[in-house]
Parts: sequence; C-alpha cells; structure tokens
Amino acid sequence: MHYYLTLFAAVISASLAACGGSGGGASNANPPPPGNAGITAIYDVQGSGATSPLVGQSVTIQGVVVGDFQDNDADVSSNLGGFYLQSVPDADFNTSDGVFVFDGNDPAVDVSAGDSVRVQGIVNEHFGETQISASSVTVAGIGAILPFPVMLPSESLTTNSDGDLIADLERYEGMLIRLPQTLTVTGLRSLEQHGSILLAEGGRQYTFTNRNAPGVAGHSAHIESNASRRLWLDDGLRIANATPVRYLSAEAAPNYSIRAGDQITDITGVLRYSRGSGSDGPEGYRLMPTIEPQFASMNPRPGPANVAGALRVASANVLNFFSTVDTGQSICGPAGSGNCRGADSDIELERQLDKTTSALAMIDADIVGLVELENNASDSLQAVVGALNARLGAGTYSFVATGTIGHDSIKTGFIYKAATVSLAGSFAVLDSNVDARFDDSRNRPVLAQTFSQNSNGARLTVAVMHLKSKGSPCSSIGDPDTGDGQGNCNATRTSAAAAMADWLATDPTSSSDADILVIGDSNSYYLEDPMTALGNAGFVNLVESSTGRDSYSFLFAGQLGALDHALASPSLVDQVAGVVEWHINADEPPLLDYNLEFNRDPDLFDGMTPYRSSDHDPLIIGLDLN
Repeated sequence: MHYYLTLFAAVISASLAACGGSGGGASNANPPPPGNAGITAIYDVQGSGATSPLVGQSVTIQGVVVGDFQDNDADVSSNLGGFYLQSVPDADFNTSDGVFVFDGNDPAVDVSAGDSVRVQGIVNEHFGETQISASSVTVAGIGAILPFPVMLPSESLTTNSDGDLIADLERYEGMLIRLPQTLTVTGLRSLEQHGSILLAEGGRQYTFTNRNAPGVAGHSAHIESNASRRLWLDDGLRIANATPVRYLSAEAAPNYSIRAGDQITDITGVLRYSRGSGSDGPEGYRLMPTIEPQFASMNPRPGPANVAGALRVASANVLNFFSTVDTGQSICGPAGSGNCRGADSDIELERQLDKTTSALAMIDADIVGLVELENNASDSLQAVVGALNARLGAGTYSFVATGTIGHDSIKTGFIYKAATVSLAGSFAVLDSNVDARFDDSRNRPVLAQTFSQNSNGARLTVAVMHLKSKGSPCSSIGDPDTGDGQGNCNATRTSAAAAMADWLATDPTSSSDADILVIGDSNSYYLEDPMTALGNAGFVNLVESSTGRDSYSFLFAGQLGALDHALASPSLVDQVAGVVEWHINADEPPLLDYNLEFNRDPDLFDGMTPYRSSDHDPLIIGLDLN
C-alpha cells in the first residue's frame, strides 16, 4: 500500500511540475499542488464515511482525469455526463482519492484522460456516489495516475438502500483501480436494461441449499461470502437499454455470445457507486472500464444432447407459453378472470413458438412433461404440437387432453410421440380434493399419465409437478421465510411433496407397474425439505446421483441451483441409461429470448436455435424399459 502511495505522489508531482500552458489550453497556469490556499483535497471531499462531510458546499479541487465519461464528445461508448478526477493520496486508507465531476450533457470544456484539471463546484451525493457538480473546469497540463490494485473478496461489507449486503469498496470510489484476478460471470439479467454484468471472484456462485443443509447461521455466512466476492461491470452509460449491447459479443472468437460461467482477467477502470444505466438497476459498486474488457469463453453453448437409452423422456419449462396474447386484460385461467402471461403481441407469440419448437425438436423426446403452459382446455398444447408437427411431419407428436387443471393461470401437460408410446389408461390429477396436504391454491396440481412403450409393452408412469414458488410469501398461513435458505412457503412445498409421494404409491393411473418417474419444477433445491421428503419416500434424484450437487437448471440473483428434477422410483433406477441437464437456457442472457421489451433489437433473436427458449434448462432422461 505505501509503495503505491509514494508512486502515485511521485508520478503526479513530476507530471504537474512538467506541465506547461499548452497541455489542454484552458489555462496558462499550472494548478498548485494539494494543500495550496483555496484548494480542497479530494480525500477531504470524500471523507472516511459513505457520504461526503462537505455535501452542499462549494469547493475547488484539482487532479488528473483518470476516466473520461463526458457526453457530447468523440467517445460515444462512455457517457456518464462527466469525468473522474484523482489526486495525490493521503495516508488514510479509508478515504478515496478520486471523485466524479458532473458537467452535464454539453460540457464547456472537453477533457481527456491524463489531463491535469482544476474544478470548482458543489459537492453532492447522487444515488450514493459523491460527486462535484461543476461550475468551472480548467485544463492546465497533463498528469498520470497508476491504477490501484484491488483484490476480492472485500474485507468488509455494507448494506445498500435496498437492504442487500454488498462488498464495501467505498475507499476506492471514484478511483482508477485494477483487478488482476480472474472473475467469473455469475449474472446477466441486468445486461440489457442496465448495461451491467455481475462478476464474482472464486468461480460461479451456487444457491446455499443446493450444496448445504438448511440453516440460519450457514445461510447468513453464505450470503456474506457471496457479497464479498461480487462486483458489477458496467457499460459506462447513463441511458438504459442501450443499443448495441456492450459486452454481448466481447470476445475475440467469431460468433461469440457471452454466457454465465465465462471469465475475465485483469480489468481496469474507475469505480463508482450507482444503480447503473437508467438509475433503477441493482445498487452497488460498479467498475467503469477504461480499457476495453475481453471475456474468455469458458462455458460454450452445448450442441444436441447425447443421451443413451431406447426411450427418451424430458422435462421442459416453456416460459409461460400462452396461446392467448397478454393485452393486459384479466381473461386467462379456467375462470377466464385471471392474469395472462407470456407473449404481449402476435409477433412475440410467433417468436416464442419458434423458440419453443426449436428446443423441443432438438430434445427429440418420446415423452415430454411441459411446465408453465396456459391453463386452457387445449389451445396451448395444440399450438405447441401443431408447430412441432409442421416442422417434423404430420402426426409426429400428440398431446394428453386434460382440459383445464386446477385454478391457476398455468398448468403442466404432456406431449408424446405416438409412434413410440401409447397412452395406457387415463391421466390422474393430485389436488386438494385428493389430499388436503396438497394446497392447490398455491401449488399447481400434479399431473400423472401412464405410457406404454410400443416396442415391448413396458409401462412407465410419469408425473409432472410444479410446486409453489419462493417469490410470493405464505406468511398468511404461517409459512414464512425462516432465513434458513429455503425461502418462502417451504412447509407448503414440503407438505405437497409428501402428499405426492403417498398419492403415487396408490397407483393413481391404475398402471399395475411400479415404474414411476417424477419430473418438473419443485421450486426446491437439492437439500431442501421437499426433496428430502421425496427421498425419504424412496425416490432417487437422478441428476444429483449422477452429476452431483454442482448441477443446476436455474440461475437466480447470480446463484445457480437445481429447481428442476427427475426422480425415479426404486424399481426404475436400474432402467435409467442416462440423464442430462441441457444447459441451453439458464446461462444465456435473457435479452436473447422471444420478448421485444426494453426497445430490444429484434435482430438479436434467432428462432431457429434453442438457446434461451426458457429461463430453466430442460432435463432429458434416457431409459431402457423392461
């Protein structure tokens, strides 16, 4: 630390002493060194706390431009309405030596990185970042600042205004820094709207209960560890939904598209505290690059899934596929009074159907359990099957005609290849009428169907589940988030899982065969109570047992985890030939899906590829039934 303090001081002092009147042209006088009369040191403006002690005061500061983010200049890729100014550091490690200078949309003085600049203006806090609103900017020569090395994890944490724990990097706010480490892309949800990528030191981050037993203390420590290792990489723009999207193709190889799990090493930029482009994104510390970042493709897109076995069964989330366009009217669901989801226009519906069809055609399963279908009589299933058969050939797929199921706007469903399997009897549904432990006002009813393999008559019962999400609370029924990592409504899901296990044991489809495969979305990670309940009932989690607890089907808030599962009854386990989590969705930027929100460039979409057909990855199970 002391070496860099000395080096910074030496470089700046030598540069300022050498400055003449020709270095920028705004003034013929060199700026006085820090401490001269009338000059306020930048570290005094920043102070040692989260906010400046000089807010509202007029100050004159000076330093070297370490980041040029002015509007209306030659650089249109970095526009924040100002620039970052940094000066000789003091000996206090808790005070930053840099600050952002805001000079508006049409600045009177055009500065460049390396300019020695004097600024007069008012100190303020803007979305948590200390700034100077400039009334006067004078360029007096040239200078130099070396980037200060910063390593993650952060030694300390703080809480943002949303109540979230984040790395406390206040001491570097406004400074030019360098992170020499390898950081991993762990979140891409904010890339489109806010121009930012969530990076993490130490590799990809997992949801606590994917690898660990639930527990308040352990979950709390997990949150702290994740927060200490995170940093946002920002596009350096004020405007939201910028086009083109920076970083989407930020790699040297052709046809690259960034994916979670990719890596970047040794990045340099200025650090700011903000909510990113548009000022309504996640609040935290963001690196504004001054050297163009380039990612390494560590998680390339997978090709077609190769799964052994004579019979292929798949679980596929179809991202709220509604055959009814969502115009904002409450006309969906069995009662015709529920909210619609999915496509907001005919164009979006066409795009969604293209993506869904591409994914299902490549999965090429004999039986597919679909999750997040519009809960109508048959239109949603007919649309999917019709599009598949138009591409693959008439009669390739059929669907199980269940009509509406339960009360929700979405349901589960089956499509199947009539050439390889036949329906063996009627479907069965688990809801509150069957078992009061299964709350179908929160969980979607479980759908079960027995299929007969045409080649040998072997039978298999497949059940598709979609249990209560963690997103909305169940506090009104005494089932709150207890802080142990399992989220909202854990008891509701656990009761439903226990009821499902008991129901399947009764052979609800009258199959007279013990071979059962449970697929779908349990909204529960590997070590959560619902999965434990199913395991205690004898079901074997096929992905967990074959791939381990580093497997995943979903990426939420920068954390991986398995919400989608394939569970086999004991008699079926030895007939399983293979299982694959096909990672075509969770790792992809959401901006590649069918939606046209946020003024998205429609040409980014490719309906003939399966990538980002949903936000959940499909599971594919290969079976050799006997």
